[in-house]
Amino acid sequence: MQNLTHLCLGLRSTKMRAMLLLIFLTVISTKTALAQSLNWEGQTGVFVTPLAYVPPSTEKGLGGPVVAYHYLDAGQVLGGFHQVSISVGALERLEFGYTRNLHQDGSTAGLSSLWGSGFNIFHGKFNFLQENLSWRPALSVGFVARSGVRNVGGVIQNQNTTNADFYVVATKTVTTVRRLPLVFNFGFKGTNASLLGLAGNAPAYQGRLFGAAAFAFRGPRRSTILLGSELLQQPRRVEGLPGIVVPTTITYAARIVPGGALPLRAWAVETPRLTIDLGVAQIAGTVAPGVNLEARHQFAFGVSYGF
Repeated sequence: MQNLTHLCLGLRSTKMRAMLLLIFLTVISTKTALAQSLNWEGQTGVFVTPLAYVPPSTEKGLGGPVVAYHYLDAGQVLGGFHQVSISVGALERLEFGYTRNLHQDGSTAGLSSLWGSGFNIFHGKFNFLQENLSWRPALSVGFVARSGVRNVGGVIQNQNTTNADFYVVATKTVTTVRRLPLVFNFGFKGTNASLLGLAGNAPAYQGRLFGAAAFAFRGPRRSTILLGSELLQQPRRVEGLPGIVVPTTITYAARIVPGGALPLRAWAVETPRLTIDLGVAQIAGTVAPGVNLEARHQFAFGVSYGF
């Protein structure tokens, strides 16, 4: 049995390395076309929240795919999370894609065993109102569907679970301040996922708010740097663990666009090809008496590339 366990772990590790290698080979071997940054779940977004924008595409067809890799060091209890994503824009209004979550076990006895090996994430978005250069923001509706989730409640019940988000979001890039574009994002979603599925399911669907604000400035060597922060309300309870209380997720992020232009005509217009994200996420500390998830100031990293 021990040999079989080691074999399974080795196969899972090999599979993860192969998928990450594929993404990075794609990134470094392509120098054409443009696209926007993907967030943690493969949407055009900041780090954990979606923007109302969608990847570039033609009026009557598909755009080039956008690929991304994200990593979160969630600490000794939760472990490490890897996300490998691909998204595509269509008809200048649509976005759809797939993300695979891959999990590395934590090292805390009694708690880390509540997390499984990973799950699937599918998403779609429709931009029904496009942004203009004056006051009007971009407005979109979208969904995220997760399957094969065996985290927390799924482990307790010994079964895979599913959960989903349905949201509306508004995004506006303000360029009235000379050479200091500002980006504002605000949305509302109904969800039965706890921590985007990383903590399994919530007991029922709940309405949650999310938002972000950022500003852009020129960096060294013709780069553009965006600095910002996000708030993402979480369902307070976790299915299967009634005594747990989950706090709001907060991130502090820096987005680096090598050789990118300042978004002086709205961020959606500039469509950078390569973006690099660095961030710190406040996830969860003491969620119940005697239960500390030790995930309060966690490092996160992401890279996106558009064909």
